[in-house]
Amino acid sequence: MFQTTRRRLALWYIIVTAILLLIFASGVYFYVRNTLVERVDDTLNHVVEVVQRSLVIEPAPATTGRVLTAMGVEGNEPLQVNVDDSFRDNAQTLEDDHIDIEWFDPNGVLQWSTLSEPMGLSLQVNAAGETVHVSHGPDNDQVLRQISRRVQINNQVLGYLRVSHPWFEVSKPSRQLVIDLSLWSGLAIVATGTIGWLLSGLAMAPVRQSYQQLKQFTADASHELRNPIAVIQTNVQVALADPEPDADFQNAQLQVVERLTRRLGRLVDNLLFLARQDGGLIPMQWEDLDLNQLLSEVIEEQGLIAQSRKLTLRYNPPDSELPSHLMGDRDQLTRLFTNLISNAIQYTAAGNVTVTLEHRQWQGQAAYEVGVRDTGIGISKELQSQVFDRFYRVDKARSRRDGAGSGLGLAIAKAIIHNHQGRIQLESQLNKGTTVITTLPCQKGE
Repeated sequence: MFQTTRRRLALWYIIVTAILLLIFASGVYFYVRNTLVERVDDTLNHVVEVVQRSLVIEPAPATTGRVLTAMGVEGNEPLQVNVDDSFRDNAQTLEDDHIDIEWFDPNGVLQWSTLSEPMGLSLQVNAAGETVHVSHGPDNDQVLRQISRRVQINNQVLGYLRVSHPWFEVSKPSRQLVIDLSLWSGLAIVATGTIGWLLSGLAMAPVRQSYQQLKQFTADASHELRNPIAVIQTNVQVALADPEPDADFQNAQLQVVERLTRRLGRLVDNLLFLARQDGGLIPMQWEDLDLNQLLSEVIEEQGLIAQSRKLTLRYNPPDSELPSHLMGDRDQLTRLFTNLISNAIQYTAAGNVTVTLEHRQWQGQAAYEVGVRDTGIGISKELQSQVFDRFYRVDKARSRRDGAGSGLGLAIAKAIIHNHQGRIQLESQLNKGTTVITTLPCQKGE
């Protein structure tokens, strides 16, 4: 499943990149091609202007009193172009520049050309460049860029000038550009595919981790629910199977059922709290709390449990001069400190549990620091990073034997601290005890 999704993400990276590169390469190609065409046309126009300025114009023989004009035939003094003197000095230069010139008389008859053989194209006057195909045989086609212009003085047509430039000056760089763009685009697509595969792997890593956590969470929850349900079912079946029920026996069975039912209720309540926390569905009931009083109530409730385990539960309240009020959710904070103190009692075989309350400055604001310190079994350093995971218990075997908590206490504590924008830290030494320090800002965050 994850590999398929990863391949799809990488494929989408490649497709999107290929489309963007195609658009980019097409834009570059047409821009460069149009620039080359414009350069050729500018060159041809420049040649036309130079040739026009170098034309040797002289009076024509008085054989007729009429001359050809752009508007028709009129009776003005005729002029003519001296072809030999006009083009004699330009032939070599034009040949070096791959430019060909053709000169036509006013009647459109070719008079002079740098071409080895006539192109055989009809004369069409056009100020803008045009691309023409010239065929010199079945296997000899030539493509040219041409400009044809009428040359006239005082409205008298002296002739027509046609300038040609080989098209390979445009087609050859264009083909090379297509090859280069294709090569670099291909390399870019391959690189994008590789990078996309790596990035999709990084993107899928949190999903894979969440999926594994969900699987572990489901397995642990199923196990925690299955055990008490199985015991309840067994006790009920034993009680129903007795043909002559004994009141004391049934009472004992019902007490077991009632105890396991309460355990199931707590587990379901914890699971529901975490599910709502993950979905952001827990409403915060902010109010001004007396933290000292709240801790005193929780310690009073847990004191009986500590006495039953022959432990000393001590509370060191803050100085009387210090205020102990903060903005928070009473129910969540009660649950937080109940979990922390009950955990300390549960994992302390002998000794004492101490709760402290102090005033601190944290992140530039007033805050309260509550410490819960025990002299219990402690936690090794390599396991301390896992204690806030759901269903994690340091001594799983003992916890299962004693029917103790489900491993959700510290996970819930971390969620409550997050809701109050505080901090929770754990310090522990194996066989020496554990200290959990929670920091709560006095004012509600934005």
